[in-house]
This record gives sequence, C-alpha cells and structure tokens, in this order.
Amino acid sequence: MSEQISRRTLLCATAGGAVGTMIAAPAPASASGRTPAVVRELEEKIRQAMPVYGVPGVSLGLRHRGVDYVRGFGVTDVAAPAPVDGDTVFRIASTTKTFVGTGMMRLVERGRIDLDRTIRSYLPDFRTSDPAASARVTVRQVLDHSAGWLGDFFLDTGSDDGALARYVAAMSRLPQLTAPGEVFGYNNAALSLAGRLIEVVTGTTFERALQSLVMDPLRLAHTRFHPEEIRDVSIAVPHGFDEEGNPVSVPAALALPRSIHGAGGLFSSARDQLRWARFHLGDGSPLLSARSLRAMRSRPGPGGTLFVELDGAGVTWMLRPTAEGPKVVQHGGDLGGQHSGFLMVPERDFALTVLTNSEGGPALLDDLFGGDWALSRFTGLHNLPAVPLRLSAAELAPYEGPYLGQQIGYTGETEYVPLRLTAADGVLVVSYADEELLRLAFYRNAVAKRDHVVVLQPDGSAANSRANFVRDRDGSIAWLRVGGRLYRHDGVAPAAVSAARPARPSSLTTLPHPDSGLL
Repeated sequence: MSEQISRRTLLCATAGGAVGTMIAAPAPASASGRTPAVVRELEEKIRQAMPVYGVPGVSLGLRHRGVDYVRGFGVTDVAAPAPVDGDTVFRIASTTKTFVGTGMMRLVERGRIDLDRTIRSYLPDFRTSDPAASARVTVRQVLDHSAGWLGDFFLDTGSDDGALARYVAAMSRLPQLTAPGEVFGYNNAALSLAGRLIEVVTGTTFERALQSLVMDPLRLAHTRFHPEEIRDVSIAVPHGFDEEGNPVSVPAALALPRSIHGAGGLFSSARDQLRWARFHLGDGSPLLSARSLRAMRSRPGPGGTLFVELDGAGVTWMLRPTAEGPKVVQHGGDLGGQHSGFLMVPERDFALTVLTNSEGGPALLDDLFGGDWALSRFTGLHNLPAVPLRLSAAELAPYEGPYLGQQIGYTGETEYVPLRLTAADGVLVVSYADEELLRLAFYRNAVAKRDHVVVLQPDGSAANSRANFVRDRDGSIAWLRVGGRLYRHDGVAPAAVSAARPARPSSLTTLPHPDSGLL
C-alpha cells in the first residue's frame, strides 16, 4: 500500500540499533546433503544486516536449482522473544495483490470476468471524480496500475461485510491524475476495487471468495486475512525505534481497515510464500492453466519505475527487465513495521521471499532486491546499467520547481506532500520544508534514454533505487514518479489545508501511525 510517503517511498535513511538474540531455524540441506555456499552467503548477509538495520526477525524462503530452503532468524518480538521460523506469520502487505490477480484469473478461466471489459460492465454504479474515465477504465487497467486515479486512498469504512462496497462508493471523490491506460501509477485503491469486483461476481465476501478460489486449493494453511484463523500461529510483531534507535514492538501497527484488504491485508509465512512461488513458476497445479499463468506476467501495461526499472505490470505482477534479457517477476509489501520482498525468475526456476518485522526492514530488502546482490549471485542476472551523470544547470532547469503528492488517510482527510526540486552540483536536490531528503542523478541506457534518475542519499551515496519523470503530451515535465507514486510538477496544496495538516515524508525514528502504511 502506501505510507505517508514512507521511509521506503522516499528512501530516507533507516535508523540502526542493536538487536539481541539471533536464532536461526534448522537449515535444510541440498540434495547432496550440503547447503550450497551461495545459500550460506545469503544467510550470513541477513544475519549481519539485522543488527545494523535494527531488524529483530526475518523469515526467508528460497528456491535455487530445484531445491527449496526455508530459514528463520531472530525473534518475533523484542518484548516477548520467541524464535522466528519458516511458519512464523508476517503481514505480507502488497504481495496480497498477486493473490487478488490470481483469484481474478480463476474467474477469467470460468468465463465470469473478461479482463478487457470495463469495470462498469460489472459495477454499473462505479465512478471516480471523472465520469468519462470511470466509464472506460477496464479490469486489466485496474490490475496493471494504469487506471489513473489517486491510488493512496485508505478510508476506513468499518469492519462488517459492507465495508468494501462503501469504500468503492467513496471512490467517487478520487481525482483522476492521468487518463486510463496511459501512465503507470501504483494504485492501492484499484486493488480494493478489484476485491469488490470479486465479491459481486462470486456473491460472497472478498475474503471468503479469495480463500475459496486461491488459498484453500493451494493448501496455503498459513495465509489468511485474520491470523486467528491459523492454527498454532506465531505472529511477527511490528517494530519501530525508540529515541536511541533501538527496536521497540508496536503490536497496534498490525491493525488495517477491512476496506483495503485487497490492497494488502494478507498474513502469510515464508513457507507458504515459497509454495506460492512454486505455483506461479508452474509446478503443475491444475488451479490455473499454464496459459493463464503466463498471461499474468505478460502484456505489461505502461512502464516506469518502482524502485527498479519496470517494463510495466501484468496482472498484478511487476515485470522487471535485466541486462541479460530474462525477466524478473516481482512484488513486495510495506506496512508500518512489516516489510517484505518477493521475486521470481521463471527462466531460472528461481524465487526469493524475505519477510521482516521492523521499520529497518526496507534497508535489508533494498540490499537484496533493489540492487543486483541476489539476482547476480543466484541467477547471473543484473539490473539495467545506470551510471549517474552530472548535467548542466540549463539541462536540469525544466525539472526544477514544486511537486505535489497526496493521499487520503483512514479518516478520509486528504494529506499533501509538497516537495521542491532544485539543481545543485549537476543533480537535483529533493527538499521538504527546506530539509534535504535525497538527490536525483540522471542516467541513460538503451531503455531509459532520458528522464530516469538514480536516487542518492543527501551525502551522495547510492540508495539502491531508481525513479523517473513523466512528460505531458506537449513534452513538458508533468510528474515525478518515485516509489511508483506520481507527484505533480508545479502542484501546490491548498494553503489552508496544507498549513493545517501537511504530511511529512517519514524519516522518523519511531514507527509511523498505522494509517501511514505503504502497501
């Protein structure tokens, strides 16, 4: 989902802190009886990173050369330590979206849904603030993040079975940022809408429908919207940081409105996530045909960036290019104190999932997923090259100025994120309220000929992330896309609202309020 333009979204430095006991689950061996050196290297990298980034607990699932590995490190809760293992349950946040897409494809195979029909074909009353866009947006555009309306809409509409219907009705207030099908903009609201579509087509609640369509047939016994439905479950508690940078447990951060379950409500374990990967790699399950599995990771919508360069999204899967050619199929999830990564390379029969229970988790995930570390060691693949350039003041001038992001929180109040970009030392400096947050350095390669940037920390060090600018039809700079979100160029928040309650990009050392989740 999307946090208050979270620590990960704007890539501010995460706080460090010491973590106490590190406990590793018994390690399964390879077919030869020995754990390969590259797997041991991954385990050691995680162990070393945990105290540096202040991550009390990590669960790992890995498929490499036909062998599955499941590991647990650390503890579920610093206040009541229990060892993390492969069955410990974490909230997987936005990786939930891939379950929604899979449930949708089951309905496509049954002839109940057509991806290229409009949403209005199934939900005649659906509308956003733009009647014309509402009328023509398709199911596929909802699932590939090109629907175009404001995506970070987290309105809490209650916990009863009517919550999702009320949420979708409230989408009538959402501004249409771009025309449907034209621009990739990460969209949590669209996936909640997809959940409502599943409800209407199946005639039951979204949660029950998805369990019947996906989790039960695949025997994902540790994957549920409510952890109390899982037997003998050990739950990883979210953690923030105290003023000294030490991890502190914040169990209240597990709360999430039912209205956004489709965007990021599932709990799961590393073992179940690895089963999920095997299914999508084509393990022979009859749940979906091979053709439907391929369809989920083909025909990407508009491309862009989401921490890495994207060809676009297929049916909920992010499709990522590599320098060598094979595609990476990827997702991940972020909520307060619960951050996870998930990627697959079908051509290499490779999958990796890492679940963490701390606001320090994004730094560990960036090490493994944002750069080349895991890809290069396990598959021999690399990100597209991105060598930072120093541009002249004249070249940077069109990109300078104010930019505005926004989200709607649990209570329905619009929160604005005003940023300013200024040229300095050949790069763009991104500031909030006169405080420098990060820097953007342009690069070019065969895919990104212009308008793509690598993200740097204020000290100039790399942040393992990429962003890009989006142009209007007349060629002018219309948007900055960072963390998949669109910030309008020359956008200025209404003065009264902005002064009353501006949203601040999180660089805090305490866990943000649950209503600032990321998904």
